[in-house]
Amino acid sequence: MVDKVSRHSQRWGFSPITELRRYTLHPGRRNELIDLFDTHFLESQENCGMAVIGQFRDLDDPDAFVWLRGFSDMQARHRALAAFYDGPVWREHRNAANATMIDSDDVLLLHPASEADGFVPPAARPAKGTGVPAPAIFQAVTYKLKAPAEAGFLAFYEDMLDPLLRAVGDKRIALFVSEHSDNSFTRLPVRSGENVAIVFSRFADAAAHGAFSKALGSNPAWLATQEKLSAYTVDPPSIARLSPTTRSLLR
Repeated sequence: MVDKVSRHSQRWGFSPITELRRYTLHPGRRNELIDLFDTHFLESQENCGMAVIGQFRDLDDPDAFVWLRGFSDMQARHRALAAFYDGPVWREHRNAANATMIDSDDVLLLHPASEADGFVPPAARPAKGTGVPAPAIFQAVTYKLKAPAEAGFLAFYEDMLDPLLRAVGDKRIALFVSEHSDNSFTRLPVRSGENVAIVFSRFADAAAHGAFSKALGSNPAWLATQEKLSAYTVDPPSIARLSPTTRSLLR
């Protein structure tokens, strides 16, 4: 067990420093922001040295936009964000983007839980003006924890929760935990002082995700784990169903 916990403290994989960003938008403005984002804010950010991993509509909140971007380390994060937010593309389009938003400060700084737990996205996204929305549903389950994930929760998850989830059809693609480094770009706030673990899963479509959720909710073995889970968590886990935009790398 010690080896497993120690392994989880390593930082591996694609974009070992990752931001999970959730924006609250003015009613009816989400498609406007997505059009700006997919047209102007993908290549322009990546040209500054970061990866835009995925951007999504939250299917249960019509005024939420969720996206992920990654960096090789915290110093690279500072350089990339300074280059973008001081650059011409953001300067040109920031007023239009900001006008769609009520709040953009719900940001978690994360790193993969283990060597195998980072994202492995496709090599290329659809070009501008091409492609169709993917039918896939990405599920993001956030566990808000009483202590760092490495202090028991990860072992509990791998030993007890993950086998049950896989047995009823979970398609886990990544597992991230809180990154507690100081914010290296203070112009953009992040949520600090929290311990979370976030599990990302991919389902072929909404029907597949619905079948999984139904099977899990009626599984006696899964229900029996919930009291044990509460020993590690502050609140019940939150679940987001995310639909990728046309140009999302995760799709």
